[in-house]
Amino acid sequence: MPPRRKRQSVDHSVDNPATNDSRKRARLDLRTTAVVAVKSEVDIALPSLPTESKPDLNETGIASLQSRKLKVHESFSTTSPFPDWPKPTPEEALEVYDLLSKAHHHGSTPLQLESRVDRRAPSVSQSTGETKNSAETCGNVLNVLDALIGVVLSQATSGKGSAAAKHNLDQTFSPGSKNGLNEKGLKALAEAPKSEVVEAIRLGGLANKKADVIQSLLKEVKRRYGRYSLQHLAGEDVDGINQQAPITDDEIMKELISYPGIGPKTASCVLLFCLARPSFAVDTHVFRLSKMLGWVPRSVKADRVKAQMHLDLKIPDHLKYGLHVLFIRHGRVCRGCKKAQENPGDESNEAECILRGYLQTKARAKGNAEATKVKQE
Repeated sequence: MPPRRKRQSVDHSVDNPATNDSRKRARLDLRTTAVVAVKSEVDIALPSLPTESKPDLNETGIASLQSRKLKVHESFSTTSPFPDWPKPTPEEALEVYDLLSKAHHHGSTPLQLESRVDRRAPSVSQSTGETKNSAETCGNVLNVLDALIGVVLSQATSGKGSAAAKHNLDQTFSPGSKNGLNEKGLKALAEAPKSEVVEAIRLGGLANKKADVIQSLLKEVKRRYGRYSLQHLAGEDVDGINQQAPITDDEIMKELISYPGIGPKTASCVLLFCLARPSFAVDTHVFRLSKMLGWVPRSVKADRVKAQMHLDLKIPDHLKYGLHVLFIRHGRVCRGCKKAQENPGDESNEAECILRGYLQTKARAKGNAEATKVKQE
């Protein structure tokens, strides 16, 4: 792919230093927001990430972590953390889905879970031979533990960075494998010196923390089940033992978040993409757009974890996959959204963002309806 040309811009910093300062503050706020969003997932998943001098959580720490995460989940599994917040209604969710689908999805096949039928091998780039974005790759594999590692690698980085990290990890510990990490590779990964894991995933960023999370996860899975496998979450028979009843979405979520370093968003991605279960994962883009649409309160109490719990209850199951994908796509490419972040309050942003235009249209319609009602009275 040819390098992207830089957009020409006029530097007004000399003529208007105040404007330049405000733009610098806006960019700093954006970086801070991204860090806070990542931190909220890490905090609920792993309140005290191990350092290089302390690579493992002790049993007391793991038990405390499991208790905290499960308590938060159970508190809001059936009741929203914002019980008096009515949005989004099913009708509003469908309106936004239709709007974004027309703008960003070029094709006739709806963005639904049912359309993801071939999930037995990771997507591979024809040009580089590397697996694609790890978050997307997890949707194309049936190895649940490998998918979970892919989502961990996708945190706080670009699709290109996470894809490179996952490719290197696969080739380091499962050389020659075209289906990600096999059980032999997972064993080698769990037992490897941390420095080797860090080197393999360095291109994905936060390599030290992610290496800690991955190795702690693998060791805990081995401790519980005697092997490096979570295939029971996919409803598969394990060691010839048939499951008595289909495992529920809630049971899968509870197990995933019980592991060190795995928070609600990561677990939701595995549910949605790998296991084709309806779940609404809230990342940075989804959180920002949900607040803009008024689907969650804009108060400081509305963090990303609570937003996910609220939206997962409000958004109809058949729209969760599509809305999640379309929100991320819109958040990445919408020029109006990017301009609004850099220059808050600029009314011209509405013209370039279909969601902002949608809100303006609804506001005008509501104002006209209220004015008509007053006249009639």
